[in-house]
Amino acid sequence: MANLKEIRERKASVASTMQITNAMKMVSAAKLKKAQNAIVQFRPYVDKLKEILASVGESLVGDEDNQFALQRDKERILLVLITSNRGLCGAFNSNAIKATIQRALSQYGNQMMAKQLDFLAIGKKGSEFLRKRGYSMIFDGSEVFDDLTFDRVALMAEMIMKLFTEMEYDHVDMVYNRFKNAGTQILTEEQFLPTQVEDLTEDLTEEPVVYSNVDYIFEPSKEYIVKELIPRSLKLQLYKAILDSHASEHGARMIAMHKATDNATELLKELNLQFNKARQASITTEILEIVSGAEALKG
Repeated sequence: MANLKEIRERKASVASTMQITNAMKMVSAAKLKKAQNAIVQFRPYVDKLKEILASVGESLVGDEDNQFALQRDKERILLVLITSNRGLCGAFNSNAIKATIQRALSQYGNQMMAKQLDFLAIGKKGSEFLRKRGYSMIFDGSEVFDDLTFDRVALMAEMIMKLFTEMEYDHVDMVYNRFKNAGTQILTEEQFLPTQVEDLTEDLTEEPVVYSNVDYIFEPSKEYIVKELIPRSLKLQLYKAILDSHASEHGARMIAMHKATDNATELLKELNLQFNKARQASITTEILEIVSGAEALKG
């Protein structure tokens, strides 16, 4: 059994750790509220735009002017990995990283062997993992979390769209954690480019009415929709994915710190019990030594 000094030092260490994890839990809870409001308020706008595009999707996807819907042989692949800049959030980052590497190996193994697959990391945890293991990473967008705004994400989306239209890449996928609630994050893998009609409708709360064989009248013009609305939809898609990941991060960290605080509380109880037992044993030993000494003097 450990002596009283060792147990006392462990108790102080655990108590200090418990204070830190409890403080981090409260900070994450406050940040989660703001991040949750952002994604919940943003989703209806994205869903409505998707519904509009899905309604005329068949007319747009097959249009030669819509460069973002062109289906090409998957020779050059870009995988966008969205993680966080900080850790201490459970399996949040590791799940996204594992899913991304697994997707690269299982679906794009040939391209990976031929060095035709690259990564774009948004979040320091993902970029550090890719860099340390020698994966080809074309861009590190971790700074976007320093000031998370639509304009900053839009610039990143424009860069990805330009790489696609200039045929630097034939296919772009995203991997991130989608926010459901504080305790649940849904690992999501979705196609970013080229755009597809089914992709425009998969996240809608209600199925839009899509009419086939209809001659649409586009106002102001079909060219405007192709050049303005579809690129804007892609920017919103990336922004929504980052907002989802950001809210999921704070939810995962809050739950992780809550569990860590509970574990520290239980450990502190066990250490208190050990301390009391050790103290009682020490007192008993001292009493026995006094009694034995007294008996020896009598003899």
